[in-house]
Amino acid sequence: MSPELLQREELEAREAQWLAPWAMPSRASAGRAHPEPEHEVRGVYQRDRERIIHSRAFRRLQYKTQVLVNHEGDYYRTRLTHTIEVAQIARSVARTLRLNEDLAEAIALAHDVGHPPFGHAGERALAALMAEHGGFEHNAQALRTVDLLERRYARFRGLNLSYEVREGIWKRRDTEACRALGYAETFDRARGPLLEAQVADQADAVAYDAHDLDDALKSGLLRLDDVKDLGLWQTCLPEVEARLAAGADKSERVLRQEMIRAIVGLQLRDLVAHTRARLEERGIRTLDCVRACAEPLVGLSPGLRQHKAELQRFLFQRVYRHHRVMRQMEKAKRFLQALHREFTANPQLLPDEYQEWVRAAGLERGVCDYVAGMTDRYAQHEFTKLFQPFEPM
Repeated sequence: MSPELLQREELEAREAQWLAPWAMPSRASAGRAHPEPEHEVRGVYQRDRERIIHSRAFRRLQYKTQVLVNHEGDYYRTRLTHTIEVAQIARSVARTLRLNEDLAEAIALAHDVGHPPFGHAGERALAALMAEHGGFEHNAQALRTVDLLERRYARFRGLNLSYEVREGIWKRRDTEACRALGYAETFDRARGPLLEAQVADQADAVAYDAHDLDDALKSGLLRLDDVKDLGLWQTCLPEVEARLAAGADKSERVLRQEMIRAIVGLQLRDLVAHTRARLEERGIRTLDCVRACAEPLVGLSPGLRQHKAELQRFLFQRVYRHHRVMRQMEKAKRFLQALHREFTANPQLLPDEYQEWVRAAGLERGVCDYVAGMTDRYAQHEFTKLFQPFEPM
């Protein structure tokens, strides 16, 4: 005879026993914009996580550029694989600090759904095109995606996520786009961010730097000699050399993988230790204490922050500004600029769904929503259909 399913109330009671007093309990959620009955066996943040995973915007991340465009190779990170890595790190850190894992994971899974195709080049292109129409910024667009652009439910547009997940996606960005889209008034800036949101933000930074370094080495943009003097590399080298000495495979490929693993592991250990120290130092005892604290509580120690800043400067100079990356990104900007201008000039070329949306959202914003939602390859296909002679329509 199979055991009875745990009911939501029982899960919430177990959660309350496990969570630290400064964590965000599911039963204390501020709720959803459109009230819904609670689920029988899933908590509020579990439902959010699953709504995000089943959304079109989440699936599209599979074909959106992280740094190297999708056709460069099958093994480089995309927005989707980056998001999965962020969610894994966020969940691990949240569990160690006895925070709400479901909340941290849901924020991590949704954090990039507003990114347009072709990475930051696509974002810069749309920001320039929308400069006189409210701007564009991927965090604001992520909120717009989960609040309005997803269409899965009969009673409302969007995913109707909880206040806490939406606040975590917002990341306290006071940008023109956030103000123009109404998000400056949606959230209370006087309250500090939840620890779960801070964990998701830090997990993003840990994953981003490590996997961009990994992909740059794998692609040949960098060589091992180029990175050997970096502080993070030097700090992790003794640990990795010990593993290689005790192992059977001492190839350069394994060295690279062991180094990336060590760099991520070092940051996770430091992140947990320094955050615990910060909580103690600031006298954080309750969730109200977290909300009253304007300064970040989750973060790396000063020494490791310096090493991380060095790595980020190095990546910017040697990878993000590399001629191979820049050529692809400049080409991508031209794709998106041409698409946005053509659809703005001729909105009748849009799919029926977006012709309807343009009438509701306004021409420039509606076209921007359409272009921002494209994958890299869909943008390329649309460009080909619109501008290449004799291509099928």
